[in-house]
Amino acid sequence: MVEDSMEIFMDDFSVVNDTFEACLAHLGQVLQRECIVLGHKVSQKGVEVDKAKIEVIEKLPPPISVKGIRSFLGHAGFYRRFIKDFSKIAHLLCKLLEKEVKFHFDDAYMVAFKSLEEKLISTRLSLVPIGQNLLK
Repeated sequence: MVEDSMEIFMDDFSVVNDTFEACLAHLGQVLQRECIVLGHKVSQKGVEVDKAKIEVIEKLPPPISVKGIRSFLGHAGFYRRFIKDFSKIAHLLCKLLEKEVKFHFDDAYMVAFKSLEEKLISTRLSLVPIGQNLLK
């Protein structure tokens, strides 16, 4: 399909043909297959998170350093589009990344960490039909 009806460039693909109807038919063929595209499971059902990535996030221990916060927020930020109010929840953790802020991971930070972690784990159940906005 890649050379016949599909063009791929970096993290993007286009379905091509002479008519719109033919493009839709080819897109249907592409979506018949379930595949992982940039950490998202794409199929006829829609776009879902990749379970393997969420399992990695789920196993991350609470951060004990700025490096740990940065790593967790990097992993979590990948799926921010699936989490309502991601920025509000992550805001407190981001404060620990500011210069001149002493790293002290107290209970308030643990609550923010656990909240974000729980929302990430629950994204396993999220399914967004193709063509819909991810954050309604």
